[in-house]
Amino acid sequence: MISEAGLSFNLIQTERQNHARELVQGLNLSEWDGIVTVSGDGLLFEVLNGLLGRPDWEEAVKTPVGILPCGSGNALAGAVNQHGGFEPALGIDLLLNCSLLLCRGGSRPLDLLSVTLASGSRCFSFLSVAWGFVSDVDIQSERFRALGSARFTLGTVLGLANLHTYRGRLSYLPATVEPASPTPAHGLPRAKSELTLAPAPAPAPPVAHSPLHRSVSDLPLPLPMPQPALTSPGSPEPLPILSLNGGGPELAGDWGGAGDAPLSPDPLLPSPPSSPKAALLSPITEGVPEMPASSGLPPPNPDAPEAISTGGPPDHLLPPLGTPLPPGWVTLEGDFVLMLAISPSHLGADLVAAPHARFDDGLVHLCWVRGGISRAALLRLFLAMERGSHFNLGCPQLGYAAARAFRLEPLTPRGVLTVDGEQVEYGPLQAQMHPGLGTLLTGPPGCPGREP
Repeated sequence: MISEAGLSFNLIQTERQNHARELVQGLNLSEWDGIVTVSGDGLLFEVLNGLLGRPDWEEAVKTPVGILPCGSGNALAGAVNQHGGFEPALGIDLLLNCSLLLCRGGSRPLDLLSVTLASGSRCFSFLSVAWGFVSDVDIQSERFRALGSARFTLGTVLGLANLHTYRGRLSYLPATVEPASPTPAHGLPRAKSELTLAPAPAPAPPVAHSPLHRSVSDLPLPLPMPQPALTSPGSPEPLPILSLNGGGPELAGDWGGAGDAPLSPDPLLPSPPSSPKAALLSPITEGVPEMPASSGLPPPNPDAPEAISTGGPPDHLLPPLGTPLPPGWVTLEGDFVLMLAISPSHLGADLVAAPHARFDDGLVHLCWVRGGISRAALLRLFLAMERGSHFNLGCPQLGYAAARAFRLEPLTPRGVLTVDGEQVEYGPLQAQMHPGLGTLLTGPPGCPGREP
């Protein structure tokens, strides 16, 4: 499809963690029109943080980036697929849809979330920050990666069987303009057949690209059996057709019922003695004492993946981590089952966590589930999330807020924090949204009437 569209490209296979970050930091970006990852969401996380780690990050981060989904979750690809007007898709169908949109051209500004961790290091997120059930399932299901996207199904089942609650404090700066109600959009998207390739442009003169910094040249990806090869115009080697694991995190069956006992705080994960013991989450005024250094949290994990970005814009909405927040912030404190801060609409290819979100709405969408929810009710939320209708269930433990910045302070000494699905050091963190900082290759929108 890419070859028939007349797009010239150089295919590089990464060999280790942070390889993509190193590649884009040494790339002569003036020679390229964009960078596309053939991967899950994790590789794009490396690319964006590599661009923002360059001395010329202000220009570098404007480089259009795209994604062809070959991972387990494929959250960003799911949002691109929806933006392009396609029905929800998984596996090879999602890859074909995103490939067609890539060939058609077109981009949108991409909001990026600057996340400051407990140690003071900073990374940039295009997808989500998660704590509690979501991050637990994400990291604990890594051992089932060979199952493809079905790993999340198995991880969710195991997570429900061993569900924890975590005490913490969530503070956020509310958005000045309220977004649309968090309900799914109506109307069927356009069919694939309506998305045809634009007329082929006049052939461009060949461009000589310098070798990529610390690259491995044009490497064909290994295949289990011989396959027809694609040849890119201007590419010296044939490129194999990729095969994907199909399926998705579809949860079947019924867990528990009306008599399913609500959860109580996990006795294995005690709160520090100094933490408040409020039974419910409720908005409180700013002025609650910030978590002191001696709160009982463990020191940063030295084995956590490195997530340091030396560039990027300053976080003008955030005071230093550990200092009091300015007026106008809202604080919630209590027992959480999960907390999710998400930028685009999708948490997975078929999990629509924030159905009203857009790539460039300038907002971080905060969703949380309070302690006291039953396993059956939590399962119903995730089943409804496949259609983006979980906000319509009237679940009293489910909360939502649109924000420009937030601070999360875990008050439970053990837990898992993830940024774009990558585990980071456990401890307090804070983040600020930077509207339109990046550029995402999306293709044209499928339903212009639904655009904000």
